[in-house]
Amino acid sequence: MIAALRELEREKGIAFDTILQGLEEAMAAAYKSAWKTEHPDADDDFVGFRAEIDPETGEMRMFQQQLEEVEAEDGETLVMKVLSEEEVTVTDDFKGRIGAQTAKQVIFQKLRDAEREMTYEEFAGREGDIVTGIVQQSERRYTLLDLGKVEALVPQAEQVPSEPYRSGERLKAYITEVRRGAKGPQIVVSRTHPGLLKKLFELEVPEIADGVVEIKAVAREPGHRSKIAVWSNEPAVDPVGACVGPKGSRVRNVVTELRGEKIDVVPWSENPSEFVANALQPAKVREVRVDPDTQTAQVIVPDYQLSLAIGKEGQNARLAARLTGWRIDIKSETQATAVPEAPAGA
Repeated sequence: MIAALRELEREKGIAFDTILQGLEEAMAAAYKSAWKTEHPDADDDFVGFRAEIDPETGEMRMFQQQLEEVEAEDGETLVMKVLSEEEVTVTDDFKGRIGAQTAKQVIFQKLRDAEREMTYEEFAGREGDIVTGIVQQSERRYTLLDLGKVEALVPQAEQVPSEPYRSGERLKAYITEVRRGAKGPQIVVSRTHPGLLKKLFELEVPEIADGVVEIKAVAREPGHRSKIAVWSNEPAVDPVGACVGPKGSRVRNVVTELRGEKIDVVPWSENPSEFVANALQPAKVREVRVDPDTQTAQVIVPDYQLSLAIGKEGQNARLAARLTGWRIDIKSETQATAVPEAPAGA
């Protein structure tokens, strides 16, 4: 048995001492269960057993303990204290039949625990990354993605209402949380998180992956429209052109993955006026007046560009405000130059 445990340690990476301790605890529990069957009238609350397995030979010794209930150091909790213990004789039948069965159960449990822990460790450092999974189950409240070793949960709040998730299709999602669970790691992913958009561009644009181009800001209304502001650390590289790609191929791949979500790629600028003007693309802006005290930007556009600047139901202006962090007030040239009528009787 010891040789088998050592081999298990080498192949599966489960510490020998961990398996041995688990075996000792399980054998002690199994022996107490057998003891209770033989002593049905005994007060077993104050009787315990401790198994000891020789790590070299695999020989087992069993000790019966007399227990006493005492107060813990906090003065409130009651704990069991060992008053005495003596070695008891373990039958060959118990060692053979029950021992083998118990060892098998413990080893399987330790294997499951180790695999769950390794899977957890694999994903725990990947929060903020994207994964590709296969849709296993999709209901109104949640969708499950098969990631191979584990399933990921897409809660309803992280789903795009306009996206149908069909069983068997491949889907990319953004990891928002990884936590330990009773049945293994629980991985929560999102299709609505702005980080998904950033990661998709990192996959498609080598200049972003290399750090030449940076995504400075993202504003997203999932399933409808998004804006990203990009900056180049090398003057010779056009950040917008790099993200759009030849004939729009790169941005088109991202749009396809997001099921047709429209994406505006605009240049980032440390100049607030310039950044606000860029953020309102595709509308053309005549002038931007910023007030740093109120974090407000008054934008003047040609009359024919007003509806485009505001966007359908205010979407373009709303996304530009989120992207820049400025409150944006848009006026047409006619509105900006109109002289207020004098009050009656003035």
